[in-house]
Amino acid sequence: MTIIFPILIVLFLVLFVYYKVAILRTKDGLEQKYFNAKSRICLGLFVLIFGINQYFFYETKFSLIVGIIFLILGGMQANLGFKETKHYRNEWKRLNP
Repeated sequence: MTIIFPILIVLFLVLFVYYKVAILRTKDGLEQKYFNAKSRICLGLFVLIFGINQYFFYETKFSLIVGIIFLILGGMQANLGFKETKHYRNEWKRLNP
């Protein structure tokens, strides 16, 4: 169980960087917004998993408080990213039938 969280942390960090680089490589504004939304999901999941990992690693009251804050912030980022991704995907489908 302890190896899963670091692997997920690295995976979401790599995906975050991948989508940020993909923004720079595209010229279409809609695609850039879509990739930004995808990177927001990865950032949110990175922060969320990092908060969980820190609590399991230290198991103190302080790490619990920090972990809860990271859970809330990461969850909000990921939720907003999911909503934006859905919106921009639908816009792309509408413009490119």
